[in-house]
Amino acid sequence: MFSKMRIMQKIIINQKYYGSIEIEENDEAKRVLSKVRNAFGAGKSMEIGLIFPQYKLKALESYQKGGARQELADIDLYIALGKVLKFDTIDAEKLKNKIELINDIAHNHYNISKRLTLINKAKATKNRGDYLFWDIENFSNIGSLFNDVIEKFDIPDNRIYVAANPDSLYLYKSQWEADLYDYKKTLQSFNFTKCDHGKNVADDILLGHFQKLSLQNTNVYLMTFDRELKERFVAACHPSNNLYILEK
Repeated sequence: MFSKMRIMQKIIINQKYYGSIEIEENDEAKRVLSKVRNAFGAGKSMEIGLIFPQYKLKALESYQKGGARQELADIDLYIALGKVLKFDTIDAEKLKNKIELINDIAHNHYNISKRLTLINKAKATKNRGDYLFWDIENFSNIGSLFNDVIEKFDIPDNRIYVAANPDSLYLYKSQWEADLYDYKKTLQSFNFTKCDHGKNVADDILLGHFQKLSLQNTNVYLMTFDRELKERFVAACHPSNNLYILEK
């Protein structure tokens, strides 16, 4: 579902072979490769500004929707080409570090994409619509969740269900709200339920919302590491849905 086609690309400039690198087979990678080849072949000074116009470099100094994933991929390719062609990439590496820090990836990024697993069938079916059920007490990496799921699949606020008990809210609400503020959200932006005290009460609330919706032909994302809650969702899930869970 998340795999991207990659190919081995020979680097030949002015009829000289420098080596080969693995690149994604898409127009953006070809654009970066062409920019670097042309500049290097013409003997120009190599700098990250070759692949980004000045306005883009300026924009990358602030938060980018999606965590600037494409721009980071472009920079990684530029750095890889620098290793093959033996040119300095310090400016690119500094920019990459800055982007990651600004977008809360370097220190707080758990790659959900690599851990989302289709649990209720062998192969995903073509469905319409996406819903998210978020056990925020169990999984609170907000930056990752927005970058890898909410923004990636364009899940609207009214299809996101969250529940937390008073103890968790007392301990963590200020941090959750601070992280959500980066995305111009609060807990109240979603279908949020402040539930009662007690073990598994929040789990019961999330499962209850899921059962009440009676979803069919839908992509369902359950964000939790709680094994029991995963099992309860699987048991309640209509076979037409694609149910995705987190694997550690």
